[in-house]
Amino acid sequence: MFDTLAYHTSVLYRDFTAYTSARLEKMGLHFGLLFLVIYVGKHPGATPSDLTEALHLDWGHSQRCITKLVENGFLTKEKAGRHYRLNLTEKGQEAFAVSHQVFFDWDKERLAALSGQEQETLLALLRKLAVHKEAPRHV
Repeated sequence: MFDTLAYHTSVLYRDFTAYTSARLEKMGLHFGLLFLVIYVGKHPGATPSDLTEALHLDWGHSQRCITKLVENGFLTKEKAGRHYRLNLTEKGQEAFAVSHQVFFDWDKERLAALSGQEQETLLALLRKLAVHKEAPRHV
């Protein structure tokens, strides 16, 4: 069990979550909202439906997160015709910059033990696994 991809992935996920949370909580943002901020930052004017579908979220969960981000000053939610449009506020832009950068910073720290070639090989293998994630599951 301890020498499986699942185990190592879990350890890395917990480490990334803790690292990211420490950086984000200074801004009043928590890890669960990270990907919503990044999505709106990369897709200004997106609708709540766009965000929910793209991030594969439950509608109710998505709406609660959006409401929280609006209430905490990270997002605006403005009516535009029949839809609402989401945009980052100035505070949201700052959170987006930090949220986006945290991926690169964490990678730099965690991959420092590997040579350049090892890093390239690792990332290529992980991309290959990610592409094949939709393979049928055998239960």
